Amino acid sequence: MLQNNSVLAQLKQQIRETTPRAEGVIKATDKGFGFLETDDGQSYFVPPPAMKQVLHGDRVQAVIHENGDKTSVEPDALLEPGLDRFIARVQKREGRLAVVPDHPLIKNVLKARIKRSLDEDSIGDGDWVVARLVRHPLKPDDRAFFAQIDELVAKSDDPAVPWRVTLARHALEQECPDAGDDWPLLNEGLTREDLTAEPFFTIDGEKTRDMDDALRIEPRAEGGWDLSVAIADPTAYVEEGHAADLEARTRAFTVYLPGQNVTMLPEQLADDLCSLWEHQDRPVLACTLTVNADGSLGDYRFFAATARSQAKLAYERVSDWLEGQGDWSPEPAIGSQLEALRDLTEARSAWRAEHALVFKDRPDYVFDLDPAGNVLEVRTEDRRIANRMIEESMIAANACCADLLAEHVGHGIFNVHRAFEPEKAEAAQEFLAGQSIEVEREQLTELSRYKELKRQLEGRDDAWLDARLRRFQGFTSMSAKPGPHFGLGLAAYATWTSPIRKYGDMVNHRLIKRVLKGEQAPAEASQTLTEQLTERRRLNRMAERDVKDWLYVRYLTPAAEAQQAFEAEIIAINRGGMRVRLTANGATAFVPAPLMHSDRSKVAIDDKEGRIQLDGTERYKLGDVIQVTLTEAREETRSLVARPTL
Repeated sequence: MLQNNSVLAQLKQQIRETTPRAEGVIKATDKGFGFLETDDGQSYFVPPPAMKQVLHGDRVQAVIHENGDKTSVEPDALLEPGLDRFIARVQKREGRLAVVPDHPLIKNVLKARIKRSLDEDSIGDGDWVVARLVRHPLKPDDRAFFAQIDELVAKSDDPAVPWRVTLARHALEQECPDAGDDWPLLNEGLTREDLTAEPFFTIDGEKTRDMDDALRIEPRAEGGWDLSVAIADPTAYVEEGHAADLEARTRAFTVYLPGQNVTMLPEQLADDLCSLWEHQDRPVLACTLTVNADGSLGDYRFFAATARSQAKLAYERVSDWLEGQGDWSPEPAIGSQLEALRDLTEARSAWRAEHALVFKDRPDYVFDLDPAGNVLEVRTEDRRIANRMIEESMIAANACCADLLAEHVGHGIFNVHRAFEPEKAEAAQEFLAGQSIEVEREQLTELSRYKELKRQLEGRDDAWLDARLRRFQGFTSMSAKPGPHFGLGLAAYATWTSPIRKYGDMVNHRLIKRVLKGEQAPAEASQTLTEQLTERRRLNRMAERDVKDWLYVRYLTPAAEAQQAFEAEIIAINRGGMRVRLTANGATAFVPAPLMHSDRSKVAIDDKEGRIQLDGTERYKLGDVIQVTLTEAREETRSLVARPTL
């Protein structure tokens, strides 16, 4: 009998080894079936019964079944679950507890239990929770899905649901840090120069409270300008290793969401003691730098100081005044500086356009909310002259910081951006060659050569080419070592101008102060820290996007009900359709293929090339500006659906 069992086991193993299999990730659909997408680009059909054993995002091994000319797969081994920690809504039915994951492609109702430390009576039907998957049908000894509720995020009727749920989804802090009220100035061994009599000024948004930077500018007799940049100095209050410093290190950035900010530092520091309020003396770290008449940078000097802003100015008012609009006007001592700063900005922009690179101006979209969080309006704010004045001043100051740290320390927190990572440069070269643009590999990987190429490509003014090329480009990352920033066209770039909002800037402040004191620099920042800063920045941006998507759906529901038409730019094309951005308010909407033509078979989508044909004729491509009509606003998935306007 034992021998027979051994033979049977061996036979089963042989069958298993000879059965054709595939490994990949499950992609669910809203129609009950799904697909197994393999790493080499193959796609296998997963029938509805088999989909009940898996969830969207699961990495599985599956048995391949051939039935005539039809091929399908049946998942039989879980390699990596698609769900671990997730946001869900509670479902209570006849005393039974379950959760429904908050995911557009996961509709499964999962039986659940509540963590022992939570009060079950405090969690009701429809409430938002953090849950964790603890059982999966494809795991050994598990027969079904089962989840545990670990945390109550928000009650179903809480008006702050979009903010609470989004922050919880990305495991970001819900509240500003609290680290006590006693914040004496530290004795850092620095001599602070007295700048309190100098007419410094700030330019920010009307409602900004955490003001990082103040400026002072003087024209030079021989041409050019001396620009003084005074930056808030939280490291004058927060000692390295202090609880507030460790918390700031964890948070890495202030999270800016429509209607709510979650600060990196305690609010007493971020919005009061460190913020460069008008007529208030503040410790600052300062840099005086020379900008030559042609816009190039000259000498610079960093130093510690005490400064007092003489005026809290707003972008819109300053731009209006410089453009001869509105009825506001600054004090004469400030007005002459604003005019000088405008002239410096134009010179500096022209120099960067010729010798470095300048980003294309894109509008910002600002949400006006009522106290309950309802969207009253979405305003378009163009980057006018006052915005550019601050931007150019900060870029110049940060370039000086990068130079100082590279020369005197050898490390710091640098923003490094390579246009094309080495592994993608060849693919980008082949793509450009396919567009009859012959380039050498060095034009994609060497900064000086890339700047020339970038200017040539921008001169073509080809939105499709620009959008397609972005597929091959890399992202900005934090690095302890100096490296090129291809986006700005600079050899190195290190920010120190936003220390209230960015922990990396606090690190750079401490390094600058060591240089000023002639002290030996500490060991360079660990890769763990730079990776954490990069990751937290990514999460913050995703959180901002998710909250905006939620608010857009609420705001545009009446427009969808009225089938309102909008101008939109095509920003992405995939196998299912195209994604567009509404130029009036910045919202993104999806245009599915069935809404492009009554006969789906006549819609040919080339997602790799970013082009769509209808009935054999090219109709849409990446970068095109078209008219669309909103048809649906789905709050459950925070998505807008549109169709091309006829």
